[in-house]
Amino acid sequence: MSLQLPSPIADYVEANSRLDLDGMIETFAADAVLLDNGKRFEGHDEIRALLKEMVVGLKAIFTPDTLRHEDAVVVCEGPAHGDFPGSPIRFTYRVELEGDVIKTMDVSA
Repeated sequence: MSLQLPSPIADYVEANSRLDLDGMIETFAADAVLLDNGKRFEGHDEIRALLKEMVVGLKAIFTPDTLRHEDAVVVCEGPAHGDFPGSPIRFTYRVELEGDVIKTMDVSA
């Protein structure tokens, strides 16, 4: 059974599966914030640099296998496989949406 992810998250996951940097960036609001294990990246330029290095560069593909809602936050969990030590690693993505884009994404292992 596949998860019924909200469309911006589904679009991000699909673009990530292809390691499509532009496709991943398009899912974020222009002023979005991405928190990666406590480090803050704000706006498309900073988020693009992070995703280029840590996702595309490491071929890190996230495959969510659980989904829940905590108030206005969508929480997805699942493994990421790639060219990095310890692969696969289980990640939690806490996402706040604003319309049809991602406003905040908090990623933790």
